[in-house]
Amino acid sequence: MTNRRTFLRQAAAITGSSWLTFGSCQSKTYSTVTDGITLGVNLFSIPRLLEKDFESAMQMLARIGYRKIEFFGPYDFSPEEEKASWASITPSLGFSGSGFFGKDLKDVKKILDDNGLSSPSLHSALPTLQKNMQALADAANTLGASYVTLPSAETQTSLDGYRKQAEQFEAIGESARRNGVLFAYHNHGNGLKPMDGTVPFELIMDNTGPENVFFQMDIFWMTAGGVDLVQYLHKYKDRFRLMHIKDMSKKVSFSGDGGDPQQWIELFPFLANAGSGVLDLKTIITAARSSGVEHFIVERDLAPDPEKDLAESHDFLQSLKG
Repeated sequence: MTNRRTFLRQAAAITGSSWLTFGSCQSKTYSTVTDGITLGVNLFSIPRLLEKDFESAMQMLARIGYRKIEFFGPYDFSPEEEKASWASITPSLGFSGSGFFGKDLKDVKKILDDNGLSSPSLHSALPTLQKNMQALADAANTLGASYVTLPSAETQTSLDGYRKQAEQFEAIGESARRNGVLFAYHNHGNGLKPMDGTVPFELIMDNTGPENVFFQMDIFWMTAGGVDLVQYLHKYKDRFRLMHIKDMSKKVSFSGDGGDPQQWIELFPFLANAGSGVLDLKTIITAARSSGVEHFIVERDLAPDPEKDLAESHDFLQSLKG
C-alpha cells in the first residue's frame, strides 16, 4: 500500500466491430485479434469524471463500446486504515472518490445493467482483502465480478520476504474461494529482477496454488521490468486471467529493479493510448488469448483527455487485424 500511495501521489503531479462483412452475414472478409473479446476499462482511467457524474461517465464508456468495468478501492466497507491512507493522498490527486463513488451498490448494478456493462474485477488493497473479504466478495457477487484483485504489493528486501508474501497471497486466495470469488495479483513492476539467482515474481507464482492465486498482467509495467511478456504467458499458462492494456510511447525500462515507486513515476510520461506506441499489442494479445487470459482491460491511468484517449484505444484494439 505504501508503494501504491507514493506512486499515486507523484503521478498526480505529472499529470469495430469483430467481423467485417460484405453482402451477407455469412461472408467474413477478415478477422481481428480481438474477435470475441469485450473490452473493459479500469476506472482509475477516469476518476474525476466519475466523481463529477458517475452515471454520465458510464454512459460515455458504453457509447465508446466498452462493456466491462473494473473498480478500484477503497470502498465504504474497507477498513478505516485503508480509507485514511487514501485520504492522505487525494488532495494531490485532484479527486477523492473511489469504490462506488458514494452510490448504493444496487444503484451501481442498475447503472451497469442499463448501459450493457458488467464488472469482472474489483481492485482492493490488502486491508480489505485480509479483513473484510466477505463484504468485498458480496459486492463482487452482486456485480457479477469473478475476481478481487490486489493492485500492488510491498517490495521485499529478501527472498524470504517474498516467500512470506506468497504464503499471504495463498491465504487470501483460499479466503476468496470460500466467499465465492477468485483472488488475483497485479504486479506493478517490482520483483522482476533476479535476487540471489531467483526472480521474486516467479517465486510467488511457483509457491502459490494455481487454484488459489491468479494474476493480472499489466503490459506496460512488466515490459518496463524487462521481461518477455509472451514467454511469461506461455510459461505460466492459465495463471494470468486478466490483462491491463496500454501502450508505451517509446521503449523504456526501470532505472533500477522496479521496486522503488520513484522508478515508476519516472516512466509515467511514456504511457500512451493503445496503438500509438511501440508495444506489439497484436502479438501480446494473441499470446494472452492462447494462455487463458479472460479479461482484457484498458487502463489509461488518469487519462489526460478521457473520452478521446479511451476511444482511440478501443477503436485501435477492435480493428487490430488477425
